Amino acid sequence: MRRRPGIGGLQNAAAARDQYRLLGENVAKLRTDLMKEQLSTFRSQLEDFARKHKNDIRKNPAFRSQFHEMCAKVGVDPLASNKGFWAELLGIGDFYYELGVQIVDICLSTRAHNGGLISLEELCKLLGQRRKGAREAVAEDDCLRAISKLKVLGSGFEVISVGKRKLVRSVPTELNKDHNEILELAQAQGFVTVDEVQRRLSWPSGRATDALETLLDEGLAMIDDGDKDGRRRYWFPCVSSISSYAGADTS
Repeated sequence: MRRRPGIGGLQNAAAARDQYRLLGENVAKLRTDLMKEQLSTFRSQLEDFARKHKNDIRKNPAFRSQFHEMCAKVGVDPLASNKGFWAELLGIGDFYYELGVQIVDICLSTRAHNGGLISLEELCKLLGQRRKGAREAVAEDDCLRAISKLKVLGSGFEVISVGKRKLVRSVPTELNKDHNEILELAQAQGFVTVDEVQRRLSWPSGRATDALETLLDEGLAMIDDGDKDGRRRYWFPCVSSISSYAGADTS
């Protein structure tokens, strides 16, 4: 018959547990202090790096993107404020603020054409045309960062993925799975027909027509009844550039 541990044994076990707990806390504190010291050192090195390469950060989009990735790894957000060390050193807070204003203006000016949904590629193209005289080149990564800062305004700006393409939404339109599948299908030619949606997605006529008419009502589609085959085409400016649609319209 096994003997149960006495009071002394229980007290020794409790004391041992307390010692292990204290040891664990000390080790955790040492690790935390070491990490803080490493982060502080890395931030200091990051500031030195930014001073040395500030011209490249301002002018080279690829270099700027890599710099943002380094900042994110140590919890530094150069875009968090237009004031402070990063803004004074690099001026990138002002750069992204300016980009944000121009993105809003482009989205508003093209809304009548695309219903408030524009491809990121088309947006960057129009932004590049507007900024021809600017010193800083602009990449898609810059557009995405500027758009992410627009969210704080509660303006409804959002980047969504449809298939392999990113679209920028500037109106609070909710797209369901059917709408996304149609937009993905339209990326090949810029338009779809009811017959094509039925055949490619294996949908009944009512489902295809309902989804297309909803997109039309939301201003995201345009109809073309002038083709020789007599079939109505639903054009989607958000997945076909403005120039390509204009070219098709005049052919």
